[in-house]
Amino acid sequence: MSFFISDALAQEAAGAAQQGDPLLSLLFPIGLVVILYFLMIRPQVKRQKEHKKMVEAMAKGDEVVTAGGIAGRVIDLGDNFALVEIADGVQVKMRRVAVESVLPKGSLKEL
Repeated sequence: MSFFISDALAQEAAGAAQQGDPLLSLLFPIGLVVILYFLMIRPQVKRQKEHKKMVEAMAKGDEVVTAGGIAGRVIDLGDNFALVEIADGVQVKMRRVAVESVLPKGSLKEL
């Protein structure tokens, strides 16, 4: 049974010799976090800021498309809600943040 002990001692000595710099072992996870930030988090924050700016700049008469795909013209604006006319005499009240994009003037005539 003594031949098992010599193998164990040899493995322990090899493991102790291979321990490297702990800073080097943290380099890979830190690099992954940095790549994740620049590829996923930063662009999403930029889109959120642009959407917030667009919603705040929305005015009466703007032609908009909602997140659900409804296109219409803004009739009235409140702090949190907008009244949108989607057809002649058909008005829908929705949250301002549900507006996905503001269309150029005259776009509804094409639809």
